[in-house]
Amino acid sequence: MNEELFSLPVVNQITPYITQRKIGDLPAVVIVHPKVRAAVTLQGAHLIAWQPAGEKPVIWLSDKTAWSPGKAIRGGVPICWPWFGPAGEPAHGFARTLPWTLSAHDENEESVMLTFVLESSEQTKKLWPHEFTLLARFRFSDRCEIELEAHGDYEATAALHSYFSVADIADVEVSGLGKTYIDKVNQGAQGTSEDGRQTYPDRVDRIYTHPDACSLIHDRTGYRTIEVHHHSHSDVVTWNPGPALSCSMGDMANEGYKTMVCVETAHVSSPMISAGELPARLATTIRVRKSN
Repeated sequence: MNEELFSLPVVNQITPYITQRKIGDLPAVVIVHPKVRAAVTLQGAHLIAWQPAGEKPVIWLSDKTAWSPGKAIRGGVPICWPWFGPAGEPAHGFARTLPWTLSAHDENEESVMLTFVLESSEQTKKLWPHEFTLLARFRFSDRCEIELEAHGDYEATAALHSYFSVADIADVEVSGLGKTYIDKVNQGAQGTSEDGRQTYPDRVDRIYTHPDACSLIHDRTGYRTIEVHHHSHSDVVTWNPGPALSCSMGDMANEGYKTMVCVETAHVSSPMISAGELPARLATTIRVRKSN
């Protein structure tokens, strides 16, 4: 899917490095720059590709995603807001399935920057009774920087639900998660990890509540390490559906779980608080490096 994204017909040439294209029925902003390639759909301000020059794709995307308006995209970096999980309808909030607006962009020889905006409407107030302005900022270069900024007066939970591409989940370990977690596979039981490391022998769905500032995805078969730096967060969520759940999901191939892992910068166990002139923020910086 990754290569196909960058060969889609150009609908609008916005700048030398930025174009608008269409994937299925969804418009997307596509970056083709000497240092980096990336793509973000207007639905959800949803990152679906980031690939520094000379690297394999870093972001995982399901080849069974429907690409139709109002349907959640499986993979990429969904913005889960103003709630995480089943706290309301739709699950993981409405921000990821509504159309956003590209409000600003900039580029230079090193990077490309995009800003998307979503504002409250009659539609959102039926789901959640608050006025808000939500900004999603992206800076693409040899690193990927994502910042969510929420204006208004309310509390919310959120996650940058990042799906990462790995060579073989059986040989993946994530470190820097901290020692305490909520185990969603085990009915929300509290658990502890002596070393803050996680492997994925089967389905894993955990909210680590005292994570380090940086989590490392050790993709041994892929000979690389993905750094996930967390900013303004309270938690890090890690998820892999495992074989049984993967087979039951209509928008994921039966063996899709083998090539992905989610490591998510999140605000779940404590809320993000937006108040007056003080917006709430949640941000992540992603880097990739080769390893033996």
